[in-house]
Amino acid sequence: MQTIKAAVCHAFGEPLRVEDIQLRSPEMGEVEVTLDAVAICHSDISFAGGAWGGSLPAVYGHEAAGRISAVGNGVQGLAVGDSVVVTLIRSCGTCPSCAGGKPTVCETSYDGDHGPIKTAEGGKLHQAMATGGFAEKVVVDQRQLVKILHDIPKDAASLIACGVITGVGAVINAAHMRAGQDVVVIGAGGVGLNAIQGARIAGARRIVAVDMSEEKLAIAKEFGATHGVLATAEKPWRASYKALGGRGAEAVIVTVGAIPAYEQAPKYLGRGGKVIMVGMPHSGAMAEFEPVMLAAVGQGMIGSKMGDVVIQRDIPWIVDLYTQGRLKLDELISGRWSLDQINEAIADTKTGSARRNVIMFDR
Repeated sequence: MQTIKAAVCHAFGEPLRVEDIQLRSPEMGEVEVTLDAVAICHSDISFAGGAWGGSLPAVYGHEAAGRISAVGNGVQGLAVGDSVVVTLIRSCGTCPSCAGGKPTVCETSYDGDHGPIKTAEGGKLHQAMATGGFAEKVVVDQRQLVKILHDIPKDAASLIACGVITGVGAVINAAHMRAGQDVVVIGAGGVGLNAIQGARIAGARRIVAVDMSEEKLAIAKEFGATHGVLATAEKPWRASYKALGGRGAEAVIVTVGAIPAYEQAPKYLGRGGKVIMVGMPHSGAMAEFEPVMLAAVGQGMIGSKMGDVVIQRDIPWIVDLYTQGRLKLDELISGRWSLDQINEAIADTKTGSARRNVIMFDR
């Protein structure tokens, strides 16, 4: 066991504590990655706030990038020194979901209480989301990694691990957007901006961003939105209809976990359209719909986890889009912080003004 620094959650809703923890060596099929960057996702904040329960103490963080520093037996295609994106998608590869091409909903459970990390005293320490990325190093399954070129900045690369693949994938893989179709994206935060980018890349005719903030709507247009609608307006879907030439959208991507957004989402749809549910409300939160309206005009609602991606297929494509200048990543970064500043970075993220804050490790 080696000793590393990590930001540990000891109680829901309380500040994280940066302290020493123990990390074991990688075992069969596992890889140790020394991290250069880990982004702060709203899911990390929700988990640490107790929104979805879970085991404590825990190390959160799941949008990471770094270099491989050790490999266990049975690892294929990865070697010490490789630059990698680290994701939370720990897929077994053999269950019906994985075999059917849907590794994001792998049916083989993972118990983070018995993962590679322990407290400094050797006690239980939960590896949250199969990653535990708010730490100097992680040990993860080889299937969670995708090798990238060394010259890809690690702060930009870390964003790909969740926010980028979730937003882009929701449009490409879940909504199956075709060139010439119209899309509405509710929420212009980190995931929403990537959904907007995904729609632009897919060749959407018109992209309507919906948000509570005029400032965020202006940023959304920088990422490809053609129109912006304030969610605070009375019946904002009417403004969306006007922007779309008097009709509803083929797809509405809900990227925020707000119940009002979910309840209003079908009202933005055109006939035969689909709501893609990405944002995650707190456990127990309920929304109401009028099913007859969906049924009468052939509409639907579909959940999308992590953009329905196959990381070994989709991340190399996304990296190419970035290197070709067709996908914005650097512009998504609001601030760069040290691990010791993680609570300040989280507080800044909670204000809603940040796109993505990134923890950088000084090597």
